[in-house]
Amino acid sequence: MTEETKDRIPLWLYPSTIECMDALLEMDNCKSRSEFIEKAVRFYSGYIAAEKGVMFLPTAITSAMSGIVNTLENRMARLIFKLAVEMSMMMNILASTAEVDENTLHRLRGKCVADVKKSIGSVTFEDVTKFQKGE
Repeated sequence: MTEETKDRIPLWLYPSTIECMDALLEMDNCKSRSEFIEKAVRFYSGYIAAEKGVMFLPTAITSAMSGIVNTLENRMARLIFKLAVEMSMMMNILASTAEVDENTLHRLRGKCVADVKKSIGSVTFEDVTKFQKGE
């Protein structure tokens, strides 16, 4: 590897910037202010260049994630629709054979909402059977 020669350039810095740099020289193992500034410029240049890559990367990730979410959303919508049809059939069959007054229905709805909230949506037929039998 050939060694590059350095060019001298005029540099104007605020006194507070110089104080900050001097305080960090040792921490960064720099032998001079020039070395510190060189490292800082390279670091900042890398940061700017990486920003361009970051702008592309989220677009690709967002696009892929959006496709996955849309596919999942469509699948879930179809499954929920099928479940709603089955529930409607079951409710119609039960309603045609059961004689339940409106007050009982209202109380039962409140109990069912509480049960589902408490169980995070996992209510089993066995649990409901035990309740209906008074167990």
